[in-house]
Amino acid sequence: MARRPTPPGTPETTGIGHVVDLVRAAIPPLHPAGLPFVAAPLAVAVVGGRRKWVRRSGLLAAAACATFFRHPKRVPPNRAGVVVAPADGEVALVDTACPPPELGLGDQPLPRVSIFLSVLDVHVQRTPVSGTVLAVSHQSGKFRSADLPEASAVNERNSMVLETQNGQRLVVVQIAGLLARRIVCDAQVGDVLTIGDTYGLIRFGSRVDTYFPAGTELLVEPGQRTIGAETVLAVLGSSTAES
Repeated sequence: MARRPTPPGTPETTGIGHVVDLVRAAIPPLHPAGLPFVAAPLAVAVVGGRRKWVRRSGLLAAAACATFFRHPKRVPPNRAGVVVAPADGEVALVDTACPPPELGLGDQPLPRVSIFLSVLDVHVQRTPVSGTVLAVSHQSGKFRSADLPEASAVNERNSMVLETQNGQRLVVVQIAGLLARRIVCDAQVGDVLTIGDTYGLIRFGSRVDTYFPAGTELLVEPGQRTIGAETVLAVLGSSTAES
């Protein structure tokens, strides 16, 4: 006699659904940019399935790439005026510096926070504030270690200028590192982004600089760990708005 389908809501289906929910909660989704890097070693593992070392190597490589390109969900704070970290990592610098010259924003030093991302950190970049993209600029350069202070000036980078509803402008700069050879930025001029939105990614070790309006009080210190889209770097006040 054929088994009747189990009605929804029974202990059996509820249990399976609970397990699926637990797996989804424990394993972050994969950023689309990582799909080729995961698919290639998986294909090697399938093709070389008869050789254990090939299969194991392929599976390990796929797992490592899936870990690197993980894209966990984040919940930004809903307080007005906050600026959240654009990336996971460690605060390397809290200082003042001139924004990248290719943006044409002048030579006045602005408050800056630099976040260094190791190969073990989540490598997607998130929008630090809600605003409109005014400019996106890519600059070729060197691939020195991203934890060096001079990396901001000499390494390959991609800069984005955001303007909030109050007219305050921030600059977020993705900087390639010693191992990073590819910067991905999906944002385009005219895009309206929401705080915490994922807009880009840097492959294999990098750094992200955020430049704030003059007069902004920064709330982090060197050595502090940040969580992208959740750690508050600063709070923008009306006194920092451009006239």
